[in-house]
Amino acid sequence: MSPVEAFDDLAPRLRRWPDVEAHDLVAADASDRLILAEADPTGDVVVIGDRYGALTLALCAADPARRVRVHQDPLTGERALAANADRVGIDIAGRVTVHDLGSSLVEGASTVLLQLPRGLDALDEIASVVARYADPSVRLVAGGRVKHMTLSMNDVLARHFGDVRASRGVQKSRVLHAGAPRADGGSAWPVSQRHDDVGLTLCAHGAAFAGASLDIGTRFLLAQLHEIPAVAHAIDLGCGTGAIAAAYALAHPESRVIASDRSAAAVASARGTMRANGVADRVDVVRDDALAGQPDASADLVLLNPPFHSGSAVTTALAPRLFSDAARVLRPGGELWAVWNSHLRYRAALERLVGHTRQIARDRTFTVTASRRR
Repeated sequence: MSPVEAFDDLAPRLRRWPDVEAHDLVAADASDRLILAEADPTGDVVVIGDRYGALTLALCAADPARRVRVHQDPLTGERALAANADRVGIDIAGRVTVHDLGSSLVEGASTVLLQLPRGLDALDEIASVVARYADPSVRLVAGGRVKHMTLSMNDVLARHFGDVRASRGVQKSRVLHAGAPRADGGSAWPVSQRHDDVGLTLCAHGAAFAGASLDIGTRFLLAQLHEIPAVAHAIDLGCGTGAIAAAYALAHPESRVIASDRSAAAVASARGTMRANGVADRVDVVRDDALAGQPDASADLVLLNPPFHSGSAVTTALAPRLFSDAARVLRPGGELWAVWNSHLRYRAALERLVGHTRQIARDRTFTVTASRRR
């Protein structure tokens, strides 16, 4: 059985869980199939960005002796891969190993399959790692949906590979092939940027949301920092590069702070941010699916700038999940302080899922609210 035949058998049975699920959100699509069709994987194979395990499981099903090294930025991707393996009856123990984005992931690899990330910075860091550490004969086969691809992706790959070409589009999907890694491609990751107006230095890896800049929603929440109460135990949920956690720790040196994110790039970035701002000894940065690793009624304060993307999908389903998890972790009387795009009108959900909610600040774009746990 070929990897494509295996994919065709497996794809209808795969789910996105524990990520957001809906009738119009799929766990595998034509871009996964096209990557497998054009890859003809040989030797040591690495899979990067395999959203819910479709690529990895198809490789394992096609060749029972195949071993695959995998990097998935969101923790939910790792959990989905494991759950889908159980669902379709493929034992991946000892066959699939999970790695950070670094030398151990791609060292000696001759074939790398990649679901193209949304951002060019994420692609640049991935391409740099592959070009630097993989076998000199490595072939990078990177695919995605045409609507999410740009010509700039070719330019990014060309910084790190001497041979870059695009395949023909099939079912609204396309593959970019890269080979002949450049020894002088270099890597600027992680990067850092000083923001004197808020007194923070932010560090960022390629896949971190907003990079080392400060997104405007976080900036609006930080403008209300003087009103946020000092507590013994605070959590920055969906911390990204860690701006909120670092600012709160600087303002309240007596507080214990946890910064949590499902993204490996965000966690690595936030740890760099804590070191850069001298608060690494007071902020624990953890990779978690929302707050799954935190006990019930254990926090006094949760700070949140909720995302509205799951991969390439725009969805408002993520925020209510985070509100619910914050409510579970907050002690009675504890507060969730959140900043959100005003047009999303989250206040009713916050009242229902957390408790009494009051508006702290509002401008033309954002609203900051504080919700007290019942």
